[in-house]
Amino acid sequence: MQIRPIENEADYRRALKEIEPYFENPPSKDDPARDVVDAMISVIEAYERRHFPLLDNATAVDALRFVMEQQELTAKDLAPCIGSTEWVGEVLAGKRPLTLSMIRRLDEVFDIPVKYLIRA
Repeated sequence: MQIRPIENEADYRRALKEIEPYFENPPSKDDPARDVVDAMISVIEAYERRHFPLLDNATAVDALRFVMEQQELTAKDLAPCIGSTEWVGEVLAGKRPLTLSMIRRLDEVFDIPVKYLIRA
């Protein structure tokens, strides 16, 4: 793993993919990879602060509404990821939680970082 600047969405996705294995198995204190992983996390967080500033303290519904507004999306646009326009309404009203498969599809289709969609 090399520490490189994140200048665009492709760089961001690459960086996340590189550190993903360490989410479940963080390097030990004595592992030389720990410094590299920590540095990569700092670079990723800096990119996210620049590109997703309003989402830092947002709930999943807040993040979803923000992205809908920014990308001019409707419930109909989100329905393929969530299941139906009725379910989209329920999610936005806080009556239905996002499932892991919904979160994955929203991330894939609309580039909404997973970390913002897993919040209560």
